[in-house]
Amino acid sequence: LSAAAGVGGGLVQPGGSLRLSCATSGFALDEYVIGWIRQAPGKEREGVACISISDGRKAYADSVKGRFGIFRDNGKNTVSLEMYSLKVEDTAVYYCARGRACTLRDMDFWGKGTLVTVSS
Repeated sequence: LSAAAGVGGGLVQPGGSLRLSCATSGFALDEYVIGWIRQAPGKEREGVACISISDGRKAYADSVKGRFGIFRDNGKNTVSLEMYSLKVEDTAVYYCARGRACTLRDMDFWGKGTLVTVSS
């Protein structure tokens, strides 16, 4: 797995938007869930969004519901996280991970993190 911030880089102003992409390879994507997890400085990891590729079910943390969207890019082995109405408290290193279920303990392979900074 590899995670890279989309166009526009990792710095965004409050209220702005950003798209993160997670490129996958080497496994059957529809046999797993893909999650986005973040870790802010001094805080524990937090699962923010997760998608089951096989049936399209999605789950979001309450802190991001209505602002973040997770989806598989059509025809690609890429899972993206679109983030809107970003807040300063969304600042964190974001990771994508593969798992058998949408819980942190079930994530068995993690991509490199990418830093998102929300600041004016």
